[in-house]
Amino acid sequence: MKNCPPQFEADAVALYESRPEATIRPVAADLGVNPETLRNWVRAAGASRPRGRRAEASVEPPTALGAQNA
Repeated sequence: MKNCPPQFEADAVALYESRPEATIRPVAADLGVNPETLRNWVRAAGASRPRGRRAEASVEPPTALGAQNA
């Protein structure tokens, strides 16, 4: 698909956002588009999701031992 309709692009971004566990690559494969194309659509739409393991880690205050080491 060289030129996709705007509705398809919007639906693709919505699908990506609805799958928080999925990355760009499998969603793009499901849709039959290049991963970079989907990535560009997501960026253009201003969509954002937490990325990687850092986003999953909770932020806890440092312990007394951690404060001494800092």
